[in-house]
Amino acid sequence: MGEVDAATDRLLRTAASFDAAELAAGSLLPGWTRGHVLTHLARNADGLVNLLTAARTGETVPMYASDAARDADIATGATRPPEAHLDDLRRSADRFAEAVAAMPMPAWAATVEGRRGPLPAAAIVWGRLREVQVHHVDLAADYRSADWSEAFAHRLLHEVAAGLADRADAPAMVLRFDGARHQVVVGVPEHAPTITGPAAELAAWLAGRSDGRTLAVAPDGSLPHLPEWM
Repeated sequence: MGEVDAATDRLLRTAASFDAAELAAGSLLPGWTRGHVLTHLARNADGLVNLLTAARTGETVPMYASDAARDADIATGATRPPEAHLDDLRRSADRFAEAVAAMPMPAWAATVEGRRGPLPAAAIVWGRLREVQVHHVDLAADYRSADWSEAFAHRLLHEVAAGLADRADAPAMVLRFDGARHQVVVGVPEHAPTITGPAAELAAWLAGRSDGRTLAVAPDGSLPHLPEWM
């Protein structure tokens, strides 16, 4: 939670800098303004509180009432004034922190029903950190994937690569980072391109947050086409 708290503080500082026009401007997510992204982050915090409640009580509590309700909440909240966005973002983050603090140790071993299927409760804090860090980049402000910590970038890189390895539509590739000292392989490495760069840039490219133009690709310099992440 220390990393979540620090990432949330950075996000709140960015959110506090936006005026109404800047909130209405486009984000890096097609069809979403910055207001959509901030509203999504607030509702994500509340959805994760629901999952923590399910883990703590043993009751069946869905993350969202429905996908339609989730989308409607984001669309409705996107056009609020700056002060409403900031207050909602801060309060929802506080509710998440309180729900984490209320978790007894055995409850972290529970399995809950996330939006995309069963999820171990122990993964919820990481999930929140991932949401805050990646969507902070989506705000297209002064925060970039290069600002991610090395530990976060490594974990995200491994997570996204592991997800791609399970998909039939993902290209085979060898990803090298840390000065090419380490690598992650997706698919069959024979004849696959080798893509080299910082872990944060590789992770951002895999997650659709970078065009990968700074990455080195061998043998022909052409990046493979990636399926959409999540």
